[in-house]
Amino acid sequence: MKSMTLMGAAALVLLAAAAGPLAAQGVGAQPGPPPVRPVTETLWGVQVTDNYRYMESLDPQTIDWMKAQGAYTRKVMDAIGPLAALRTRVSAFTGSFGFVQSISEFGGRTFYEERKPGADTFDLVVSDPSGRRTLVDMTKLRADNGGKPMAINYILPSFDGSKVAVGISEGGSEDASLYIYDAASGARIAGPIDRAQFGPTSWSLDSKQLFFVRLKKLGPSDPGTEKYRDPSLEVWDLASEPVPLLGSLTSHGPKFTADETPVVAVSPTSPVGVLISQNGVQNEIKMWTVPVARAADPDAPWTLLLDRADGVTSLDARGDDIFLLSHKDAPTFKVLSLKAGAPLSSATTLVPVDPKRVIEGVHAAADALYVLTREGDYSRLLRIPTGTDKIEEVALPTKGHVSDVFTDPRETGVTFALESWVLAPTIFHYDPVNHSFTDRHLGVRGDINPADFKVSDLEAKGHDGVMVPYTLIQPKGAGGPGVTVVEAYGSYGISNLADFSTRRAAMMREGINYAVCAVRGGGELGEAWRLGGKDANKPNTWKDIISCSEDLIARGVTEKGKLFILGGSAGGITMGRAMTERPDLFAGVFDLVPAANTLRMEFSPNGPDNIPEFGSIKTEQGFKDLYADDSILHVKAGVTYPAVMISTGLNDPRVSPWEPAKFAAALLASGTPNPVLLRVDEQAGHGIGSTRTQGDLLAADWIAFAFWRSGKEGWQPVAGN
Repeated sequence: MKSMTLMGAAALVLLAAAAGPLAAQGVGAQPGPPPVRPVTETLWGVQVTDNYRYMESLDPQTIDWMKAQGAYTRKVMDAIGPLAALRTRVSAFTGSFGFVQSISEFGGRTFYEERKPGADTFDLVVSDPSGRRTLVDMTKLRADNGGKPMAINYILPSFDGSKVAVGISEGGSEDASLYIYDAASGARIAGPIDRAQFGPTSWSLDSKQLFFVRLKKLGPSDPGTEKYRDPSLEVWDLASEPVPLLGSLTSHGPKFTADETPVVAVSPTSPVGVLISQNGVQNEIKMWTVPVARAADPDAPWTLLLDRADGVTSLDARGDDIFLLSHKDAPTFKVLSLKAGAPLSSATTLVPVDPKRVIEGVHAAADALYVLTREGDYSRLLRIPTGTDKIEEVALPTKGHVSDVFTDPRETGVTFALESWVLAPTIFHYDPVNHSFTDRHLGVRGDINPADFKVSDLEAKGHDGVMVPYTLIQPKGAGGPGVTVVEAYGSYGISNLADFSTRRAAMMREGINYAVCAVRGGGELGEAWRLGGKDANKPNTWKDIISCSEDLIARGVTEKGKLFILGGSAGGITMGRAMTERPDLFAGVFDLVPAANTLRMEFSPNGPDNIPEFGSIKTEQGFKDLYADDSILHVKAGVTYPAVMISTGLNDPRVSPWEPAKFAAALLASGTPNPVLLRVDEQAGHGIGSTRTQGDLLAADWIAFAFWRSGKEGWQPVAGN
């Protein structure tokens, strides 16, 4: 009876809303919420009711409901008259760019992934003195497989440049199979190897063996939560079956728990191989070393070098020097140096902590250690010549963020991509002899003129007085309160920096102001900033985007009726809790593949790996934190929530589709009069591996939704448009 009453109230409110000034006209009735089948349990003395627990099985009834909601969403959006022309503009714009990523150079060959102008996916390309050729043509591969979305997940060339390991998956699943291609002929010479989602970690020094992480084979009765548990590190000679080497299910080597992933890394000049234990999504690693010649030996005598308490998050090596990036007693990180085979206690500080900068990474070349740092959103490049402790700064060609860095300890210089908010990536190589940068002329920088936009680096005063940095990008000449989108993430220490995005740029080209808020929980200001939005401090994350939004209103950039927020994945916590805490503040929310049901997240396939970041209901504090983060549990009946577009892909391996589906169900059942649209892509996952076309259609829907819900004339959905 309670279920019927709640659903009936929701239906009455939804019918009443149909007459509103921004309501969709003539598109028919939206399918109602799914049935309520409450499951009540008591956790740490708190009674918790889950109305949609059954949806977690993704049974046919749930999938049918999701598809019906997706079809309704499509019907509503397609009723927006200008959407068709907008799609054409977005596609022409994104198609004007050619992007290059994952660049590396071995054995006189340059390897990279390339999406040419107009192309839908990235191909694998190699360039050498004999010419430039495509090793893996994804357009052809897709055509040979019925046209379904497919993507390259990773590439790793051998040290001698003779071959390359490639992971390929379908439908955004990231469930990659591993192949080996000959770099000279392009022939596939080995594979496929299944369950290779996490991919290769290193080649052996002689380029004859490949180390890679393999997921265990699940039995028919294994729960989904076992998918990423007990991964093994396997070694493969490309001729025989791969051999399990290390991991929780092997009987040799260091002991690993079910949730630790073993990773072996070999440097072409180092006398030691490195074994890393990655504990789910935790940033800090545990690490052992062994003479490199024994790295593939099951009985290798691995020696522990450091543990997670040492705060090391990444490393590189050159010769007998090992370089470590650590945040122990260094909130914005420091770089340590020690000799191979020596204990961590012998390490010296090569680059000290500096509160004015954050150190992002260390990259060893023959001539120097290159250290990537940043101040705010923008990169600075440091260089420490080999054999010295002298720190030099290398002035970058332009202001922006450095990404996709490559060095080889056998070669001099550094290759990297440099980009900014309104500047597409340029691939540069730095020559330390001439102290000069060379544009590699890879990629096409597309139809954008940075002079058409104004970029402002601003701060908002947080709820607790902490200043929260954000960047605002506006079309030149923008005046008065305008349609504005605020993006935020805020987990894992991942930083939203000055990187170029065609989706963002497509919105800005249509006259939308775009802000990126560096909420706590991200790594924009270092480790303390990350911890300031983690566990019991997680509410700072969504409160920070609220602060950025209020600041934009106070500056006259926008107003409540034109203000939208956008985020996804773990950023879905930020979106869901901001809109449930301040439903009056926003005109709309773009909630992309959201982690909306954190109290149940650890029971999803990707849940156990995320316990280091978000906690577990198995501890009282973990329960309290996850309850506070849970968007669904904070949806209340009778509240007017902002219009929301929730997106999901049915093949999502990171946030199970039932999380966004349950959130949409809860919002629909609440009776909010504003649209609750569930956008379902049946051939997508988390967005990784989606085609350009899939991304373009999503971006066009965002723009159209923002114009509709902000009241822009002509953008209301009307059937027959």
